[in-house]
Amino acid sequence: MPRSLTPAGERILTAASALFYERGIRTVGVDAIADAAEVTKKTLYDRFGSKDKLIAAYLEERNRIWHRFLDEQLLQRAPRTPEEVILALFAALTEWMAESRRGCGFINASVELAAPDHPAMPVIVAQKQWMRAEFLAQADLAGFRSTGELADRLLLLHEGALVSYRVAAMEHAPEVAGRAAADLLATWPRG
Repeated sequence: MPRSLTPAGERILTAASALFYERGIRTVGVDAIADAAEVTKKTLYDRFGSKDKLIAAYLEERNRIWHRFLDEQLLQRAPRTPEEVILALFAALTEWMAESRRGCGFINASVELAAPDHPAMPVIVAQKQWMRAEFLAQADLAGFRSTGELADRLLLLHEGALVSYRVAAMEHAPEVAGRAAADLLATWPRG
């Protein structure tokens, strides 16, 4: 979904984003979204076509916010090596989760939207694949061996922290995952 939305479209997306994240996707109906955005249901459907497409737009917007956040965190932390970039991504996760009481919006959505053909599933999958690709690129730059396996393990640590934060109420999960990532990088074979 392109970001060129009308003011009503922006209000709908903002309202839907807050409601979907706070209450869950399936529990929020289009009536509640339209009321919160102060638009009619017809306007909502005119702008987004369906609730399912609005869900995809919500996740696309969340992904844009996540990318901007990571860019800001990396700029602020100024990592000098690929290993420092990887660890900065875990540190950024700690900062992100401090503001995200309900955990990862993508993981939450994937649980609620189990149908593989839902319009939001490609957004969810692409977001997770992008994170793995970031780990892979940095592992390649660092000169590690078996970088695909390393990227898989880093992604599992990252995603495991997100799930543990939410499901196990493990508030320090991102920090634990960051330490585990540091240990993994320190022992992973190179070249």
